[in-house]
Parts: sequence; structure tokens; C-alpha cells
Amino acid sequence: MPKLINYNQGSIIYFEGDKDGKVYILQKGLVVLSGIDMETKQTTNTVVKEGEFFGIKTALGKSQRDETATAAANSVCIVMTLPEFESYFVTNKTLIMKMLRIFSKELKTVHAKTTKILNMHKDEDDMAVGRKERVKDGLFAVAKSFFEDEKWQSCIGACARLVKQNPEYTKNTEVAQMLKKSMANATSAKKKEEAERNLLIRSGEYNPLGNNGLPSDYQSDSAEKAFDLPAFSRFAKTYENGEIIIAEFEKGETFYLIQRGIVQLTKCVNGTNKNLDILNPGELFGEMAILDNSPRSATCVAKGRVDCLEFNKENFEILITGNPQIALMLLKLFCKRISDQTRRLKILTFDDKQARLADLMCMFDETGSLPPVTLESDAQSGKVIPKDRRVFPLTVSDIAHWAGLSVDDVKNEMAKMTKNGLIKAADNYVIINNINDMRRTVENRIKIMNMHSPNKNRTQI
Repeated sequence: MPKLINYNQGSIIYFEGDKDGKVYILQKGLVVLSGIDMETKQTTNTVVKEGEFFGIKTALGKSQRDETATAAANSVCIVMTLPEFESYFVTNKTLIMKMLRIFSKELKTVHAKTTKILNMHKDEDDMAVGRKERVKDGLFAVAKSFFEDEKWQSCIGACARLVKQNPEYTKNTEVAQMLKKSMANATSAKKKEEAERNLLIRSGEYNPLGNNGLPSDYQSDSAEKAFDLPAFSRFAKTYENGEIIIAEFEKGETFYLIQRGIVQLTKCVNGTNKNLDILNPGELFGEMAILDNSPRSATCVAKGRVDCLEFNKENFEILITGNPQIALMLLKLFCKRISDQTRRLKILTFDDKQARLADLMCMFDETGSLPPVTLESDAQSGKVIPKDRRVFPLTVSDIAHWAGLSVDDVKNEMAKMTKNGLIKAADNYVIINNINDMRRTVENRIKIMNMHSPNKNRTQI
């Protein structure tokens, strides 16, 4: 049962960093939310108006409070537990759509800040909807970046979308050459994969729902479905490894919910692909374009086989308002996505390069966005693996993309960390000897940054 609680002027309703999971509605009075802007390091204050919710984003996302809530005058708040809020939420269609749009806008703002730090766009005006030349050039850059990365299947998909939207590219020599080489290499790779699969089948080791070391299988046979929607089977789609599900710069007409497999989000930055996120079963993507009519802000690629549900603009509102549990799930996904993207943005605000790398590893460990792997040598040895050790499937290029640094900078910083016994690096993975040492490294590097910049706004830990 929701409670009415009185707060005297100056009372703290909750502190930044708390994790109480409650949702508040200001019934009477004045509440101010105070936090730190990660870019400017300045204190920000947001006034809550009577009748408005607050604390909902971190409650639904099950994350720490990202601001301190203070009663700026004698105030009365309705305080609800998460189950109480959910019970109220699912019966209120107007509130459903309002909150989805609010969180969509906030998520887009976080993406924009990340984009700004990474210098992803030279001219933000060029991203306006309807700029055909920008869209055309952007799709060509996406196709070329996949080609240069030797992601043949992704290049084929990008070229197909480019030609479909811009028929004049059917006569473009460079596109024709990219497509020809990509198709030849994709065919060779598929034959090799089938041979490896047949070998596993003959040996009795093949698991159709396991990764089997092959890229076209599901990435996890233990991943639980976030939900089961048999009534929506007509919306089911399957994508194979490397296939593009949605492409950056396209007009957004559909959104997706992952049932099995994982999806990689990438963005083409000055001709180079940068990894934005990894999405797992139960997660949503493509929804922002549906809610605010914006062009696609990233390319989504199947990493292994992916089963998902595809919905369009026409049935979006009907879907969520007619199925309140799905609407609630979408809202929770928005909140978690905002939390995860804000966590990455924090890393990009660090001037210290080693702090970025160390906190990047901490982020993967905290959010689970990049599950650790077990090395074959460890599995065969039978040794007990230390509980604080982590192995992440990351290349130097991957780390550079995630951290917003050059490959050379990453190599230099990783060499220092290796010398200090913090990590061991191989071509396709990084071993974190002790994840707690990574956290201590972040804290120490931030202290050093603040000591060297005594007159500037302090970086927050």
C-alpha cells in the first residue's frame, strides 16, 4: 500500500548512490534533484513539480540513485514500492506512453553526449532527417567500413541497403567490387564453417543450441528467454551471423526484441566501425526511431544466429497498451539502457587513458554487457580459477573502440598495465588478474587527476 510521507524543508529524501528501489510522487511542496554533470563536472539542479514522479528511472533500472533528492520546502510525497508502482503503471495508458517517450529522449541525450566526446560527427546539422546526401554517404561509409574490417556478410547487407535506397549505386564501380569480393569470401567462410560443424556432428560433440566454437550458433545455450510470447510468433525473424538487422542512417520503421542470440551495436565514425554496445536475450533495440521519428543512429549486427521479434510503428502503441506487461518490460529496458550508457559515458569523460581502460573492464564486470569467457587451457588444466580473475574476449581494436582511444594509445597503456601485473593480453582476449585491482586503479588514477587539477572541477569516482 503506497504511503504518504511528510518531509521537512531541508530533509534528504534519498542520497546519490542509494539503492532503495522506491518510486516517489510529489503531492505537495517542492523537491530538488541535485547531481553532477559528467561532462562539465558542474552541479545540476532539477525541480520536481507537484504531481510528478521522481526516482523512477533508477528504481526500475535497479541501479544506484544518480542524484540526491532534497525537500526544498515542507513537502508531502507518495512513496511506492516497485511492485506497487508496477500495479498502478500497467493500467494507465497515458502514463505508459509519456514515460516511454521521456526515457527515449533521455537515452538519446546520453547517446548524443557520447557521440560528442568521440567526435563521431563533424557537423551535427548533417544528421537532420531528410538530408538525402548525408544518408547516402553515410550508408556508403558503413558498407566500406565493414569491407575494410573483412566483415563480409555485413558488407553485403550494407551494400544491398545502399543500392535499394540509392539505385544510382548499382553503377558504382567501388560498390560492385566490394560486393563481389565480399560475396566470394562469405561463401568460402560459410563452407569452412559447415565443414567444422560436420566434424562436430560426426564426433558427437555438436550442440545445436550451444556456440560449439562456431560463429553462426547461439552464443549461449544457458541464456533464459526473458519472456515467451507465442501469440506473437508471426513477428518472429531469424538472422545469421554477420547479417545486418538495422543499418545506421536508415529511416526507422521497425524495432526488435531479442529472444535468442546476441546483437552488436556499431557506429561508423570517420570510416571506422566503433562498438557501442552488446545486447543480450530479452533486450530491445531500434525503439528510439519508432518513438521520435529519427533516423537510425547505429547499425545492429547479428553475432551468431539471432532470433527476435520484429514490430513496426503501426502496431507499436497497440502492442504496448494492449499488453501492459510488455509495456512495463520496455520501460525497464529503457531504464537499464540509460544506466548502462551513462556508465560508458562516465568512462569517456576521464582524461587519464589508463583510468579509461581500467574502468572499461570494471564496466563489463558490473553490467554483464560483455560476459567473461573460460580459456580452453584453463578448462583442460582443471585448476581452480580465482574468483576475482576475469577473461574478456577483447582485441586491442575492440578496446580502442569502447574507450574512444587510438590503437597506439591502448597498446601503450596496456603495456604499462601488463608490466604492473594487472593484466595479460593476447590477440583475442584480455586476462584481468584481479578485477578489484582494476577498481583500485580507477580510484587511484582519479585521485591523481584531481591532484594535478586543483583549480578545476573534480572528477567523481
